[in-house]
Amino acid sequence: MKRESGISGIFARIAPFFRKKQLAEIPGAFIVVLLCISFISLVLLYSAGGGFSQWCSKQLIRFLLGFFLLFVISMTQIRLWYSFAYGLYVFSLLCLLLTSFMGVIGMGAQRWINFVFFQFQPSEIMRISLILALARYFNDNPVTEQLRLRALVIPLVLIAIPVLITIKQPDLGTAMLLLIGGGGLFFIAGVSFRFFAGVFLSFVCFFPFFWHFLHDYQKKRILMFLNPQSDPLGAGYHIIQSKIAIGSGGVWGKGFLAGTQSTLNFLPEKQTDFIFTLLSEEFGFIGVIVLILLYCSLILLNISFSFHVRDYFSRFVIVGMTLSFALYAVINIAMVVGFLPVVGIPLPLISYGGTSLITIMASLGIVLSAALYRTKTHCINRVPL
Repeated sequence: MKRESGISGIFARIAPFFRKKQLAEIPGAFIVVLLCISFISLVLLYSAGGGFSQWCSKQLIRFLLGFFLLFVISMTQIRLWYSFAYGLYVFSLLCLLLTSFMGVIGMGAQRWINFVFFQFQPSEIMRISLILALARYFNDNPVTEQLRLRALVIPLVLIAIPVLITIKQPDLGTAMLLLIGGGGLFFIAGVSFRFFAGVFLSFVCFFPFFWHFLHDYQKKRILMFLNPQSDPLGAGYHIIQSKIAIGSGGVWGKGFLAGTQSTLNFLPEKQTDFIFTLLSEEFGFIGVIVLILLYCSLILLNISFSFHVRDYFSRFVIVGMTLSFALYAVINIAMVVGFLPVVGIPLPLISYGGTSLITIMASLGIVLSAALYRTKTHCINRVPL
């Protein structure tokens, strides 16, 4: 038989990895929850921009692109992501290194690569790639082997390299997500509690050393977390105004487009990192509870998927992606209410931004790919290729 070449040959080779019937198997509740969160995002961005023409319209286009990407990825078989796990990690690492030479500086950090029509943040792609790489490593090595420190050297290096690069950009928030998200997979893989205790004690001992290498504005953010009133018009301004907006919303909120902190532009970054304060001010405690319940529903749906998969790689991928998503939400909310220092983490699927939204939708698509693909052997270590 004549072998196909060119684009048609490429499609012929990857076609076996796609299963269209998986689209019909996507739980309706999963899509409904995503649509509700998307609607809340568009409503808040409409309010933040004072209409449909500024942030809201661009975010709508990104949501449409994100849903399309989610459906396409959900049709892939999880063995495709198993095959490309290490390759995607290397690609993401090269993109991270590229930002050191040609990255765009914004808000004091060099973390974006600029193309003609768009910018993207390689650290967001690394967040997905790191989970896939760690999932493949722990899948390929029996859980009992992970109890030996020697077997943990490779996954520790996989985490350490991107964490150090993102800290240098500097992007402390994303570095924290990579570190905690990767550590979560260590826990799921069955690593001993003694390992985590040793890591925590090492962090405590070396914290003065790390503090010395932090940038001045990062040190100031941590100090403002402890006492924001010490500089109310400077470094403490963000968190003070955020707390005022959250408290003024009360139970029911001031109403749509009626938030005074927002309309008078007292809220800093109201369309991105501090959009949760806009939700609290206009829709109050009830609006906050609705969003948190939607987040919890999405997280619980993902966790339920992990109970039905039949291979370790799929389970690690689902748990890792879900943990990363949950960390996004928890850290952002804790940040804007003053429980954590301001570290520049967006509210997932709500904040204005392209790379974060698209990568989160892609990660959810991979979760669906893992959840809808079934292997024949229960709890196998390797994905059958």
